[in-house]
Amino acid sequence: MNKGGIGIGSGSGGGGGPTAAAAAAAAQKQKTLLQRVDNDIGNIVDNFSYLVNVSRVNDPPVRNSQEAFMMEMRAARMVQAADSLLKLVSELKQTAIFSSFASLNDHVEQRISEFNQQAEKTDRMLSRIGEEAAASLKELESHYYSSAPRTSQHTQP
Repeated sequence: MNKGGIGIGSGSGGGGGPTAAAAAAAAQKQKTLLQRVDNDIGNIVDNFSYLVNVSRVNDPPVRNSQEAFMMEMRAARMVQAADSLLKLVSELKQTAIFSSFASLNDHVEQRISEFNQQAEKTDRMLSRIGEEAAASLKELESHYYSSAPRTSQHTQP
């Protein structure tokens, strides 16, 4: 039925590439969905063809009632196949929504990790700057207290 393939699940959705396991799972899911589509459409076409072939009017009343029963059964099968296709569409919509949420969550987690690394780097830099400032202040205090004008002020009362 649908031998050309449809673009279900093509593309990775997020910025990064999928892992090999995720790619294999996506390919398997796409294959399963395509099989479901093919089976459901095949059922609809087969049952519709049968309905068209049986819809002629025959003279014997028993034959007409048997054909009416078969037509009802085939119509019910068509409805079931159409319902299955509708469920498939709903599942595809949910998959698209949740996969975009998943890729969005992956992106958010990646950004959180980057920001945590940047925060750690900033903390280390601030700590180093604080240590250098303390050392410089200590050196300046030492020079100030040992300077000539400072020592001469204390000795002259």
